[in-house]
Amino acid sequence: MSESGVVKFECEHVVREVAPFAGFSALNSCRRKLLQLRMVGVDAGGIGFGNLSVRDGESTSFYITASGTGALAHLQLAQVAKVTGYDFARNWVRCEGAVTASSESLTHAAVYESAADARAVIHCHSPKLWQQVLNLVPTTRREVEYGTPEMAFEMRRLLRESDSQVFAMGGHPDGLVAFGKSFDEAFHALMNCAIAQH
Repeated sequence: MSESGVVKFECEHVVREVAPFAGFSALNSCRRKLLQLRMVGVDAGGIGFGNLSVRDGESTSFYITASGTGALAHLQLAQVAKVTGYDFARNWVRCEGAVTASSESLTHAAVYESAADARAVIHCHSPKLWQQVLNLVPTTRREVEYGTPEMAFEMRRLLRESDSQVFAMGGHPDGLVAFGKSFDEAFHALMNCAIAQH
């Protein structure tokens, strides 16, 4: 299956309450803007798309919106998972929370691992912007599917080769990734990319 919102990795899920964390209100605030722009949400088939994450301090652990939360206008802590471990080669993620981490967790992990100053990551969808920036911003190879170790390896490659904060997913139609030192920076990088293409 290759629909958005379908978790493809092996997940070691520890069911426990996620404690309040720094960046949660900023995550919700940014997510509301993306919902209004229809860059996060639910498609015609009822499948959620788009996810956001925030790094846990200086570690490679991060908090990410759960799979299937695209329809929700406002997230509670119970709709966020904490990714505490991952292995690209094994296609494996360990997460904590009441819910399973997003299908794009390995992609987010690749950004945090490769960009030391990244504190916030946005994965969103925009058919118009994707068409405009495809191959003009760093773009993953067309044969690489979302939510796979190959996508994580592609993100690592692009982050090595470019200083861009916005990437297009060549094999994930409409898929875009932006990151920054904050959600504001990631969001502005995404919006500036849109303005630059007009």
